[in-house]
Amino acid sequence: MPDEILRTPEERFAALPDFPWQPRYLEVKGVRMARIDEGPQDAPPILLLHGEPSWSFLYRTMIPPLLAGGLRVIAPDLVGFGRSDKPADKRAYSYQSHIDWLGGLIKALDLQNVMLFCQDWGGLLGLRLVGEMPERFARVCAANTNLPTGDDKLPAAFYVWRAFALYAPFLPIGRIVASGVVRGMKPEVRAGYDAPFPSAKYKAGARMFPALVPAHPNDPASAANRAAWEVLSKFDKPFLTLFGKHDPVTAGSHKYLQRRIPGANGQPHELIRGAGHFVQEDAGPELVEALLRWRELRAG
Repeated sequence: MPDEILRTPEERFAALPDFPWQPRYLEVKGVRMARIDEGPQDAPPILLLHGEPSWSFLYRTMIPPLLAGGLRVIAPDLVGFGRSDKPADKRAYSYQSHIDWLGGLIKALDLQNVMLFCQDWGGLLGLRLVGEMPERFARVCAANTNLPTGDDKLPAAFYVWRAFALYAPFLPIGRIVASGVVRGMKPEVRAGYDAPFPSAKYKAGARMFPALVPAHPNDPASAANRAAWEVLSKFDKPFLTLFGKHDPVTAGSHKYLQRRIPGANGQPHELIRGAGHFVQEDAGPELVEALLRWRELRAG
């Protein structure tokens, strides 16, 4: 259990635009994780996983139409983000600790027949967990993400981002998210991304995430990610890619996923024009329309 755990004061979340849902909390491996969990508990679940440095606020335009589509919507805040606990020590964060926290949440909620939507680090965690517990997932949609093993060279833009996150004297969270959006961002929305971080000491998780991406073959997470790929390379349940086109970090990853995962064959993949890395911000309602259409294309 991490030594010092920070918890963002609730008043920081009092004026969020278009985000009326109250969090539900669950203790997982010594930390409190928050999640949005809306819709009938017996409805088909969709799990929405955010990445770096966002939180479940990223899904605010997607949650209402997904609920209207008859789904139970579960959008956790990863540890270090949103309303979830934030260990102050950077050493508390590792790829495996994030897997343990998120996997523990999925097991505690006993989620079954899940439709997964994952973006950025939501995919690095979500795809890994699909590889480790494929029986829990009915279908998977990946957006601007991948599951790296360190065996392939990462784009130059990634190394620039990693160095900035680790060493920049100030980490402007809202501005970072806005820089990955093509269609613009209102000031109050940018403020919503800053809300979980009252001061610099709350940002340890955000600073560490880029450094945890496997960038060489002997990275601590490489072997486990390779093992997940062994499962994913045989995963024949429906697998969809919905990528924002304008993203230098994940450019081409959709083709890689489509080649390697059998369930991607014949699926209605889309490369969304006018959308960047944070495709949920640029094209949230478009994503939902694509997801709901895709859900009707039932396998078998």
